[in-house]
Amino acid sequence: MDLVARAKNILLSPNSEWPVIAGEPAETGSLYKSYILPMAAIPPVCGFIGFSIFFGRYGFGFGLAGLVVQYILALVAVYVVALIAQWLAPRFGGSGDFTPALKLVAYSYTASWVGGVFLLIPFLGILTFLMTLYGLYLLYAGATPVMSVPGERAITFTAALILGVIVVFIIVGFIIRLLFGAAMMGMM
Repeated sequence: MDLVARAKNILLSPNSEWPVIAGEPAETGSLYKSYILPMAAIPPVCGFIGFSIFFGRYGFGFGLAGLVVQYILALVAVYVVALIAQWLAPRFGGSGDFTPALKLVAYSYTASWVGGVFLLIPFLGILTFLMTLYGLYLLYAGATPVMSVPGERAITFTAALILGVIVVFIIVGFIIRLLFGAAMMGMM
């Protein structure tokens, strides 16, 4: 399936798309190459364009460095959250396989990645946040078909995984602040 069709299907009809995703053969490399790499680029690229080019809030070099760091951290975060999902799933009666965990995380992030388009106009960034909230529903909807978590335990699995995601994002935010905090203070 092509990238645009997959993104559209997971966003607009997740309950029918998750079983299709669950049945597809995949490997970590193919998921990264065909879906995660291009989709994870949307928020940093759009944020760079919106904040550095259109609004001139940050200099070109600083914005470009931020784009690269955010992109790399996003790619790492997907992998780490998939490891958390892999670890958690058996504790909730699901499968402990990594590939389904990576599928669940990658396709759940679709809403947030697509919502990154709103960063082109920085004051619309709240819409990116709302899309991220929809991604939490996608995570819940995919827990049973992809990770084989029993339906009655899917909500608690999702809640536990969300806590893991929050920890990962706090760490990512901390790393970004460490790397760019001093430079940002001087730019404002």
